[in-house]
Amino acid sequence: MKRLGVNIDHIATIRNARGELHPDPFFAAKYVRKLGANSITIHLREDRRHIRDLDAKKICSLKKLLVNLEISTNTKIVKIAHKIKPNFICIVPEKRKEITTEGGLNLSKNKNKLKKIIISFKKKKIRTSLFINPSLKDIRLAKELNTDCVEIHTGKLSNLVKSNKNFTNELNKIKNCSILAKKFGIEVHAGHGLDYSTTKLLSKVKEIKEFNIGHFLIGESIFFGLSKVIRNFKKIINN
Repeated sequence: MKRLGVNIDHIATIRNARGELHPDPFFAAKYVRKLGANSITIHLREDRRHIRDLDAKKICSLKKLLVNLEISTNTKIVKIAHKIKPNFICIVPEKRKEITTEGGLNLSKNKNKLKKIIISFKKKKIRTSLFINPSLKDIRLAKELNTDCVEIHTGKLSNLVKSNKNFTNELNKIKNCSILAKKFGIEVHAGHGLDYSTTKLLSKVKEIKEFNIGHFLIGESIFFGLSKVIRNFKKIINN
């Protein structure tokens, strides 16, 4: 069975808009798991624009809830991750002024730093993933870095699908990367910009084992409810 990870960052975004306590990401994490999510994704950004330290600490303390913590390579953030011990780590690039993650990690430029971080999490038996562009070169570098998983950035594919433009080349890149990653023994995940249409396309790529979905899922839930939207995505990825 393919897995669905639900990113609840934007529940925190709504809370922070009023500077109050509601809606509570901690409650959201428990509720979303109850509705069938296989894991919860939260991104502890350096600027704390949505998820905050206390949110991450409380959510990672929950038993019987698998938490995928997205972090940058920032030393202070890495130390926090070690302290709160999530089940999973996904290392992502981060720019202070970006609206959302703009692409995958530059593995070549950050190879030594990433290797040290991956080793440190492996020692604590924390599954570690690298957020990468659909590039065969990056799959080979991920193998050298001995990461457990890669999460392929699906933003470009999603934008092409939404714009009704030719997406064949981008989809083939993702397929080829997924095949090579599996050959290397690296688990393949997909994330960023996913909606129903793009997820349906990628669900046919048998090598992809996990879909991490946030913005569209939370947005759709405003109109149709979390229960129905989570159920729709689980049906799509395992159809």
